[in-house]
Amino acid sequence: MSNYQVSENALAGKVILVTGAGAGIGKAAAIAYAKLGAEVILLGKTVKKLEATYDEIVKAGSKEPAIIPLDLKGATEQNYIDMAATIESTFGKLDGLLNNAGTLGGMIPFDQYPADMFEEVMKVNVTAQFIMTKALLPVMKKAPKASVIFTSSGVGRKGRAYWGAYATSKFATEGMMQVFADEFETSTIRFNAINPGATATKMRQTAYPTEDQSQLKTPEEIMAVYQYLMADESIDVIGQSIDAQPK
Repeated sequence: MSNYQVSENALAGKVILVTGAGAGIGKAAAIAYAKLGAEVILLGKTVKKLEATYDEIVKAGSKEPAIIPLDLKGATEQNYIDMAATIESTFGKLDGLLNNAGTLGGMIPFDQYPADMFEEVMKVNVTAQFIMTKALLPVMKKAPKASVIFTSSGVGRKGRAYWGAYATSKFATEGMMQVFADEFETSTIRFNAINPGATATKMRQTAYPTEDQSQLKTPEEIMAVYQYLMADESIDVIGQSIDAQPK
C-alpha cells in the first residue's frame, strides 16, 4: 500500500467534488486532482477562498472548476438533494467525493465541554457528511467507477484528552465509512478514509498554537494517497483507513 503512483492523466474525464476546498488539505487536493485532469467542484463556506483556489487551478492550465458555496453547519437535507440534482444536470455523473471539510470545536476537558459546541462539531463532521454522501450516491452510481474518501484522524482511532467532540466525530467517521464500504462492497462505488497526520494547516495551528509548523509536512506533501484513492489504480481498495504519513 505504500506505492501510491498514478499516471499523469489518471483523473482525466472524472468529475470530483472536494469539500473544504478553500484552504489547507482541501485546497491542495482540489489543485492536485485538477492537475491530473479532473473537473473539480469546489465546495466551501467562504466564496473568496474558493475563488482563490479556482484562480490557481485556472492559472495552472487545468480544466475550469465549478464553485458551490455551502456552509455545512446550516445546510439542510434539501440543500444537498438540490446540489446533487445540479451536479447531475451539469456533469451527468460524479466520479469522486472528498469529504474533507471539518470543524475542530474546542480543546476543552469533556466535563466542561459545552453541549451546543459538541452538537455543532457532530453536525459538521458527521451528520452533514452522511447527508451529503447519501444525496450524492445516485449521481455517483452514474459514473463507471466512483470513489468516496472520508477524513479521519489519529484521535479517531485512539481518543486523547481535550480532543472532545472532534475525536468523537472522527471515531464516528471511521465507522460511517466502514458501514458504507460494507454495504457497497459489490457496487461501482468504493469508500475509504485518510488520516492526514500532523500537517501544516490552520486547524492544526489552532489545536497546537505553540507548535513549529515549519517542522510539519505541508498539505501538498501528503497528496500521493489522496490522488491514488481517487484514481482507478485503487479500484480494489475498499473500506480501508490509510495513514498519509505512516509512522
